[in-house]
Amino acid sequence: MELDPATDLELVRDLRAPKALLWACWTDPRHLPHWFVPRPHKVASCELDLRVGGACNTTFDIEGTLMENKGVYLEVIPGEKLVFTDTYQAGWKPAPEPFMTAIVSFEDLGGGMSRYRAVARHRNPEAAESHRQMGFFDGWGTVAGQLEGFAQELETRTMVITRHIAAPVEKVMRCWTDPAILPRWFGPAGYACQTKSIDLREGGEWTFDMVGHGEVWPNRHRYSVLRDGRISFLMDGGAEPSMEVTVTLAPEGAGTRITHMVMFPDAAMKVGAMAYGASEKGMETLGKLAAVAEG
Repeated sequence: MELDPATDLELVRDLRAPKALLWACWTDPRHLPHWFVPRPHKVASCELDLRVGGACNTTFDIEGTLMENKGVYLEVIPGEKLVFTDTYQAGWKPAPEPFMTAIVSFEDLGGGMSRYRAVARHRNPEAAESHRQMGFFDGWGTVAGQLEGFAQELETRTMVITRHIAAPVEKVMRCWTDPAILPRWFGPAGYACQTKSIDLREGGEWTFDMVGHGEVWPNRHRYSVLRDGRISFLMDGGAEPSMEVTVTLAPEGAGTRITHMVMFPDAAMKVGAMAYGASEKGMETLGKLAAVAEG
């Protein structure tokens, strides 16, 4: 992306946190309030409708004064890039006094490191200079540090696995959303799903038993997102506590990069799951998904 030095302000930081968790911090309304404004200021509320034209709204609490920021997403590339603006509000309603368009991207550097790039693009040089004088570099730099710290905290209770699948995003997505296909591949090698009920839609749930090696594991998935290459659901055995699962499907070459993230209620549960082989079993599951999607 070519920058215009007269109207664009850019911040680049190499953060010690996985790209998938930085993405989650930016796109999950449960996470964004923890880091999005310099402390001691707070995010009082946020609404993130992660799709082109969807609302990107936040309300800041600045020493007791509430400041509303309303905008929309212009581009969403799962796990890679977000573009949002206050030029429009939800429904493409023009804003009376737009300020900027933000372009945020994430690059995996390996070794748990990620390159975080944030660009604030303004309508004219005067608006850019005003933002600079307001403290863009100090403020956004502070927020980048808070983002890194919160992502590191999430990492203590989150498992992330990823795999390339030689099939387009649309076909991989169908494997998650077709009730005739999902039970065929879900679960580690040697396990099968015995469905009790299945309603694959946002607000729906899938209840089933995972059966294998002489064991039966009750499962319940409660879906909150099933669209645009994104799958989010709460996973449990029909009782609390639940694990939060987020799956992103991003184009990679002629295929799909799938990132599967499981967030446990606490670090101790992650440790126990990893000791049981959760990561290996997760990769086996993605292998079964690949066999179906690529077939």
